[in-house]
Amino acid sequence: MRWLNYHHLLYFWTVAREGSITKACRSLHLTQPTISAQLKALEKSVKTPLFERRGRAMTLTEAGKTVYRYADEIFSLGRELEDVVRGRPTGGAIRLVVGVADTLPKLVVHRLLRPAFHLEGDVRVTCIDGAPDRLMAQLALHELDVVLSDSPVNPQIGLRAYNHLLGESGVTFFGAASLLKHHRRDFPASLNGAPFLMPLGNSVLGRSLEQWFDDNGIRPTIRGEFADSALLKVFGAEGEGVFAAPSVVEEEVRRAYRVGVIGRAEKLRERFYAISVEKRMQHPAVVAISKSARKSMQQE
Repeated sequence: MRWLNYHHLLYFWTVAREGSITKACRSLHLTQPTISAQLKALEKSVKTPLFERRGRAMTLTEAGKTVYRYADEIFSLGRELEDVVRGRPTGGAIRLVVGVADTLPKLVVHRLLRPAFHLEGDVRVTCIDGAPDRLMAQLALHELDVVLSDSPVNPQIGLRAYNHLLGESGVTFFGAASLLKHHRRDFPASLNGAPFLMPLGNSVLGRSLEQWFDDNGIRPTIRGEFADSALLKVFGAEGEGVFAAPSVVEEEVRRAYRVGVIGRAEKLRERFYAISVEKRMQHPAVVAISKSARKSMQQE
C-alpha cells in the first residue's frame, strides 16, 4: 500500500501559500535545500511537476493547483479536529489563542472577547497582536484558533479561510472639553480645519475617514497619525485633536478617556470579523464570541 508523506505535503502547501521557497523557509524554520528536496520527493511520488519556475517566482501547474486544493482541505480538517478535541472539557483549561489585527481598536477587542472570559469552566485566552497578513500565516499554520479583524481576509494571500461577520457600527467623533465648544456645533462642517488625529492609512478606519472627508468637502488639519488606536486616544484625551472610534464602544471611550461626543456619522461603517479556517466555527469560546457580538452589535 502506498502512503502519502504529509510532511512533504505540508512543505508543498506552505511554499504554494507563501509564493516562494525563501518565504516558506522563514515560516517553517527550515533550510532551502531541505524544502527543495522535500518538494522533489513529493513530485516524484505523484509523478508530475507541481510548480513552474519563472525566474525567482514559482507558480503552480494545473496538477499543483489540484494538489494544493486537497492539501488545503486536509489541513483545514486537521485544524477542525484539533479544535473539537481541544474544546471538549477534559479536566484542564479550555485554551483560546486569538490573533488580533493591530488595526482593531482595543476597546472593540475587549467587547468581542468578553464572553470568552465568562464561559463556564476554566478558560484561558491568549491574545496575539499583529499585522493581518502575519496573523493569517499563523492561522494557516494552526498557531491561532481565530483572527479578529476589521476587514475580511485578503483573497490574494491564497489561504482558504472563512470570514464570519460579527457585527458593524457607525463612527463617533470625540474631543476633549477644550475642543467641544468649537467643533460640536454645525457638525460635520465644524471639522473643517479642526485639529485631527488619524489612524494610519493602512487601517480600514483611516481609509474610510479620508473618503468621508472628501465626500463631505471637509479638510481637517491632521495633527498626528497613529498605528496604535489606544495611543491615539491618549493624545485625544489630552486635547491634541479630534478623533474617531466605532460607535459601538462610544460609552467606553467617554468613560475611559473623559472625552465628549462631537458628532456621529452613521454612513461611516466599521465592520468586525472573526476569520477561521473552518467553514463552521467549532471552538466553544469562539462560538460564544460570535453569538454575543451578533446580538449586541445588531442595533449599532
